[in-house]
Amino acid sequence: MVKKNVPDWLNSSLWSTSPSSSSSDDPSQPYSPSSKPAVSPRKIASDPNFEPPVPVRPPTVTREEQPPPPPPRSQKPEIKDKNSRTSISSNANSSSNSSIDKDEDRDGENGASPASPSAEDITKQAQLLTELSKKVVNVKELRKIASQGLPDGAGIRSTVWKLLLGYLPPERSHWSSELAKKRSQYKNFKDELLMNPSEITRKLEKSAIDDEPKSESRCVLSRSEITHDEHPLSLGKTSIWNQFFQDSEIIEQIDRDVKRTHPDLHFFSGDSSFANSNQEALKSILIVFAKLNPGIRYVQGMNEILAPLYYVFKSDPDEEMAACAEADTFFCFVELLSGFRDHFCQQLDNSVVGIRSTITKLSQLLKEHDEELWRHLEITTKVNPQFYAFRWITLLLTQEFNFADSLHIWDTLLSDPEGPQETLLRICCAMLILIRRRLLAGDFTSILKLLQHYPPTNIRHLLYVANKLRPVPTC
Repeated sequence: MVKKNVPDWLNSSLWSTSPSSSSSDDPSQPYSPSSKPAVSPRKIASDPNFEPPVPVRPPTVTREEQPPPPPPRSQKPEIKDKNSRTSISSNANSSSNSSIDKDEDRDGENGASPASPSAEDITKQAQLLTELSKKVVNVKELRKIASQGLPDGAGIRSTVWKLLLGYLPPERSHWSSELAKKRSQYKNFKDELLMNPSEITRKLEKSAIDDEPKSESRCVLSRSEITHDEHPLSLGKTSIWNQFFQDSEIIEQIDRDVKRTHPDLHFFSGDSSFANSNQEALKSILIVFAKLNPGIRYVQGMNEILAPLYYVFKSDPDEEMAACAEADTFFCFVELLSGFRDHFCQQLDNSVVGIRSTITKLSQLLKEHDEELWRHLEITTKVNPQFYAFRWITLLLTQEFNFADSLHIWDTLLSDPEGPQETLLRICCAMLILIRRRLLAGDFTSILKLLQHYPPTNIRHLLYVANKLRPVPTC
């Protein structure tokens, strides 16, 4: 019997079969060779009416999957713009960045080896390199290619993300000047905002001494010459010391959170100088952002959104680009957060732009596409979407999947011309639909546990289902 209020492509055994011990969305069950074979992504892409197959759990998909390793530097030549020092390289950094990998013990447990690029990835890489080498990049075409995911190698993702976020202009001849201007601006931010009051006082003293006539003896400022705002015990609102002590709490919180960022990645954790320098870069970016945005400052979890951006830019095979990853990441982080900043402002939680309103939109989206599942979750079992969707939305799904899969999801998020929020809600809705049988069979406790620890899934299929939820344009 066809369900009401459910699209035709959902009326299949995939969504309606009662749960059994051999459910394909149960990660505890072994992979069955007799399962229905997977369908090629090419066939899916070429047939818009194709019904999605029963998703078979790939045997190698695990939460400890290794992030995309950079290929050797000498694989392919660079494509360099004669009018710009910025280059698009199809090799990868094999120096200190080669240490970006998962914990060795986990790799040993999985026994997984990096898969060779597919023919589809090779074709996509060639298309992207061709597009990026044009004098004026067609951003619309770039979004179309990137929406299905970017190849992990060749350092392409770094350049594409900067274009999608508007950090790089479409005109390649402007890249060098724009990058130089932005990086200089970030350096000035750091010099101004990361200086402690003692250094500021010393600069004021030096400036005062330099202004004195040479005939006068040079000495430090006397007690009477120290202004009220420059005194360490001043409680004035404009006091640099009072502001310093207020900022100390946020800086300590940032430091704690940064140290907890992806502890399973050598890129961010460990005692190596490389990991420590990456942590310092994350801290500097977050502190500068907090001081420039007093209305939001720092909210716990921003470090998780920052990490993928910095990882991608720092892994750029172009050494000049990798060296300036901190500045580039800062501006791209600001641009990305501009579409979600209201989610981090507690005063706006109950407003039409706040996080609760966004979660309500997800609930309505699920009701529109699968009313049976929506009714079971919110009416029968009374699972409030805030219990699981708050983290999904505010952290842009960085905590629900392994790091490599998160990067592929972000390819799709950043490539949508409507903005990442609408795409994010469709992906969240697709996450619910893909495990609907287990959700329909569960009670409050089991459902909440499942949604707070989302099972491993095929990311390509997840993004395919999310794309099917896109509203059909009306003529």
